[in-house]
Amino acid sequence: MTAAAAAATGVNQLVLTASVAELGALRYTPAGLPAIDLKLEHESTLQEAGKSRQVKTALKAVAFGAIAERLATQSMGSLWRFQGFLATPGNGKHPVLHIQDFQQD
Repeated sequence: MTAAAAAATGVNQLVLTASVAELGALRYTPAGLPAIDLKLEHESTLQEAGKSRQVKTALKAVAFGAIAERLATQSMGSLWRFQGFLATPGNGKHPVLHIQDFQQD
């Protein structure tokens, strides 16, 4: 199997419990699709190599369509379980979470 074929069948899925730290205004793409930009923050204690570790991270995220419209009505600091995939924008260095679903955690 070639590297391209392996990448095409690979898994890119992220599930993250996080709070909404920043919530942009609902906007529309040139195709008329609702879109919203967010910044998510996560904090937890996890096990790594048999030791407890405090973990904090912030991640940029984006949502489109009905998901964007639902997110636009959420309050800052609200805690959710987000599901989606990671992609790096053409002009960026860091991955962005593309939210495909979210629910109260």
